[in-house]
Amino acid sequence: MDNVGRFIYLSEEMLTSLNVTTAESIESIENVIRALADGEAWASPKSAILIPDGRYFMSTLAISSDPALLAVKSLVLNPKNTQRGLAQINSVVTVLDGHTGLPVAVVDGNWVTAIRTAGLSAVAAKRMARADSKVVAFIGCGVQAHSHLQAFSDLFPLTEVRAFGRGTTNRDLLCENAESRGYKAVSSASGQDAIEGADLIVTSVTLSATFEPFLDAGGLKPGAFAAVTDFARPWHWDSMKHLDRVIIDDIEQESTSESMVNPDLIKGDLRGLVTGKVVARADEEEKNAFVFRGLSIGDLALAGVAVRKALQANVGAVIA
Repeated sequence: MDNVGRFIYLSEEMLTSLNVTTAESIESIENVIRALADGEAWASPKSAILIPDGRYFMSTLAISSDPALLAVKSLVLNPKNTQRGLAQINSVVTVLDGHTGLPVAVVDGNWVTAIRTAGLSAVAAKRMARADSKVVAFIGCGVQAHSHLQAFSDLFPLTEVRAFGRGTTNRDLLCENAESRGYKAVSSASGQDAIEGADLIVTSVTLSATFEPFLDAGGLKPGAFAAVTDFARPWHWDSMKHLDRVIIDDIEQESTSESMVNPDLIKGDLRGLVTGKVVARADEEEKNAFVFRGLSIGDLALAGVAVRKALQANVGAVIA
């Protein structure tokens, strides 16, 4: 990637103006995952710290040969930010040239996190979910719900969107988004009501130190697919045995952390899924899930495609 000596800052507004499509997001993630499998990209497991007052700190690190970029994301989650009128999660991605180490860009991390997380789910969903999926249930109605709604709208013939969350404002906004797309919007009385009978389920509940699970996977319909973006915290541990197949994002990363689900349930990871070494779905009645922490290679993929498009379109505030 030739940045001709430019070092730029990309705000969320600038990034949104680039109109990165679901197809571009999926392609960029699949490309770096294949590069990872071929030894042409490298990533470290996520590093995280959760302290007693509820703040959560996380960082990711990944590098690829083509494009030759290094991406480092730093993220802070603070539930008290709501009282300050701020988003609970804020982050930034620093992009360096993979050969020289010279800075290429500073990218708004909230945009990267939203788009890459939905992109990771989409990479899995297009292989693991039934192609005729029509009803999607969202448990958690924040940023991730909106980015997943966009991605799944591009992949599936949706007709109904169910929403359940702790706050009525976010839930109502998600329902308005769904209705604006021509879908039936349902404000569910409980999380369990939302997931039962749904073809697609997305859980993106904000992490907290005192969280109690409230979802029973035994209530999923045959053929259902769940994209679980929140460490599976909303799901009762024992109920996950009702799933026929669980795929995670990275087996190596999982081996260094507390298990999100019973390891005996895990059939493979995203690398195996993309390269075809792992079975995505055995039959139309299978209930399966993609359970993930977030993959640092995904941050690299989306930051990379954003920087490329920004440089081509001359978008970005020049730092140096």
